[in-house]
Amino acid sequence: MVHTIATVMATEAVAAAQDKAEGMPPIWIAGIILLLLFMSACFSGSETALTAVSRAKLRRLADQGNASAQRAIDLTDDGETLIGAILVGNNLVNILAASLATSLAIMLFGESGVAIATLVMTVLVMIFAEVLPKTYAFTNAESASLVAARPLSILVKVSYPVVIAVQWVVRATLGIFGVRLEKGTRVLSRDAHDEIRGAIDLHHSEGGVVKSDRDRLVGALDLAHREVSEVMMHRRNIVTLDVEESPAALVEAVVESPYTRIPLWRNDPENIVGIIHAKDILRAFDARIRKDGPVNLDDFDVSSLAMKPWFVPDTTTLSDQLKAFLSRKRHFALVVDEYGALQGLITLEDILEEIVGDISDEHDVDADGVTREADGSYLIDGTVTIRDINRYFDWKLPDDEATTVAGLVIHEAQAIPFEGQSFVFHDHRFDIVRRNKHQITQLRVHARRPS
Repeated sequence: MVHTIATVMATEAVAAAQDKAEGMPPIWIAGIILLLLFMSACFSGSETALTAVSRAKLRRLADQGNASAQRAIDLTDDGETLIGAILVGNNLVNILAASLATSLAIMLFGESGVAIATLVMTVLVMIFAEVLPKTYAFTNAESASLVAARPLSILVKVSYPVVIAVQWVVRATLGIFGVRLEKGTRVLSRDAHDEIRGAIDLHHSEGGVVKSDRDRLVGALDLAHREVSEVMMHRRNIVTLDVEESPAALVEAVVESPYTRIPLWRNDPENIVGIIHAKDILRAFDARIRKDGPVNLDDFDVSSLAMKPWFVPDTTTLSDQLKAFLSRKRHFALVVDEYGALQGLITLEDILEEIVGDISDEHDVDADGVTREADGSYLIDGTVTIRDINRYFDWKLPDDEATTVAGLVIHEAQAIPFEGQSFVFHDHRFDIVRRNKHQITQLRVHARRPS
């Protein structure tokens, strides 16, 4: 659509240029074409520089009084208008250069000049107006962005009405075909997260970023697109205690548990009334011992030490939950569905593990749930998440419709399989090893489809 608008804008300019070119020496026309190619290179390089430059460095320079750095920051703040202006300018000069080159070639070579001009301009534009300036701008993003900031600021102001018109035409045209773009949807530029993810994947495929670094970077980007229900500990695996039990039994259970925070319930296991922290019990014991000597557990009120439970919706994104943890200075929350039913629990560690991978300490229970077999297959617990499997083995199993490996098999089979059944999908074979009631508890996965 931008290309079309630029074509319309360039038509009159091309016609006028061709009229003048008839009486103009060929060397002048060639010089104008080279100037237009230089302008195209500036547009291409500027776009790459402002996309690749570190905003932190620009902010530091701006704080030191660098006006160009402040202009660059202002430009990148409105990426939609910036990209639109660059697209309009770049298409305009490229079309004008191609038209003049065609006229020049026809003057020199006759009718065969059209093919010659097409071939020559394709090579020139690709090398000198695309690859070369973008390579330079990527490796010298900071200096290139500072140089480009002032002229691009002028271009954005001049082309702003055109960019707005292009956006309106795009939305109106799509509306004719029943496509409605939500407010705030980008028309001329990609989402910043998509651009960063694409750059990370590209460098990984070229060997510039190792897998572990790629996983951490992509994991951080994914926090805004993943919900707590995807990484929470399911309620079936939560350790909870009945607050009505004797103080001695509660203290013993807390001490023997590998977890420091344990939910307390009353009357119904889903009626969570508090969260007890092992450190709070230790502090209370220490205070009682210092004051009264040996502690009598019979009159020790554990429930009085419990914190108020914090409930969060299962649709909360990991990014929002991480911010909530940091603002509340809490590390633990219970997850409920839209009906208020307990679904599981989420901790700060669960979210951090989505970025850095599994975090284990000397008290953690070994729960990887993956065992490599002698034949090269993998014995996997049904509760292991697809995301973890993909990260461990660099597989590409989809996690859009299911969170766990068992859930993926059920979704693909459209039924709850029986022990001994096998399924082949997504270039893997899944054998059902063990099933408990309606739950698949263990599978054997062959990484490649057998021939």
